[in-house]
Amino acid sequence: MSAEGIPVDWDKARASAYEAGRAAAGPGERVSLAEADGRTLAEPLCALTDLPAFPTSSIDGWAVRGPGPWRPVGRVLAGHTAAPLTDDGTCVEIATGAMVPPGAAALVRVEESVRDAEGLVTGTPRSAPEWRLPGEEATRGEQLLSAGTAVDPAVVGLAATCGYETLAVRRAPRAAVLIFGDELLTGGVPGAGRVRDSLGPQVPGWLRRYGATLGPADVTGPVRDTLDAHVDALRHALADADLVCTTGGTMHGPVDHLHPALAALGAEYVVNTVAVRPGFPMLLARVTDPDGRARFVAGLPGNPQSAVIALVSLAAPLLAGLHGRELPELPQVTAGADVPGRGGFTHLALAALDPHRGTATPVGHVGSAMLRGLARSHGFVVVRPGTRATAGDRVPFLPLPLHPGERP
Repeated sequence: MSAEGIPVDWDKARASAYEAGRAAAGPGERVSLAEADGRTLAEPLCALTDLPAFPTSSIDGWAVRGPGPWRPVGRVLAGHTAAPLTDDGTCVEIATGAMVPPGAAALVRVEESVRDAEGLVTGTPRSAPEWRLPGEEATRGEQLLSAGTAVDPAVVGLAATCGYETLAVRRAPRAAVLIFGDELLTGGVPGAGRVRDSLGPQVPGWLRRYGATLGPADVTGPVRDTLDAHVDALRHALADADLVCTTGGTMHGPVDHLHPALAALGAEYVVNTVAVRPGFPMLLARVTDPDGRARFVAGLPGNPQSAVIALVSLAAPLLAGLHGRELPELPQVTAGADVPGRGGFTHLALAALDPHRGTATPVGHVGSAMLRGLARSHGFVVVRPGTRATAGDRVPFLPLPLHPGERP
């Protein structure tokens, strides 16, 4: 395994990471509806019955048969089976959501009806039917959602409406984070030649937003700056995690041990160095277990903004693949200001969205080691190699997942 890499085009790197994830996606498992939110459908969601399964009243009022006035002969509430209306001139009181009795010709709204002293009901039905017909929303066996759909509360609700108790979903990828660089401070104010680690606290949050599971015990470091310590830390993390994100050590300096450690573990590169700025250098490697199961290491640079760009460029598409989801296409936005190119590299420029104007405007404080600009941004304007963006141009935009559970 060579540690030397020719920078890969950014779009190609994203696609390679995604395909590696798709190829390694595990089989589905069945979970309860309460556990399904945030997962991905492993099978199509099909209607188990017609929706609605029976004629359903849309109003509170009267179900009537024949010409009025009508004599009430009963009541039907939601959750009960309605007896047929067999005689003209009769009606039953009906509640919203209740089953419309067989034989009913129309529904009359309670606020548009009158009941006289003898108890007879008069009123005029509206011209449009006031009930939902069986199969109006879906017919039995109809595919409602395809495999690969991200499960959110609306999907859970639809499944419940259909009568599902469980859903077949993809296993949620598990992640771990290794912090390299024993010069880093894990608490207190930076100074005297030492900087505070900002990646250990933030990378787990990004990974969760992209659908990975990990807890506080899955963040380790700083790992000592020796090859043996790096190999041991990686081997331990890979025993349980599908994806291990490392921070720092992606170059070839005297204490950069990631490449030799990957070689010692028999890893193979999926992507080794990406032609993107900021974010250089980054990598994605695959370690295959004896049973054939693939696990991955995403090497993030030590500079904080570069590390986040590596995460969104390689880890995010990998996780989309492991979830069995489609890799989202980049939406188009209007550049709110000029954005320079970076020669033969893709430029990911931190930008804030203005939802009223539909523009994405670059922010300040965007050096590789800075996080102030990232904290004010919604994502990145993408300026591809050999181009630049001028204010008013339509440009691709790579959004950050700014809220927990947001789809990648």
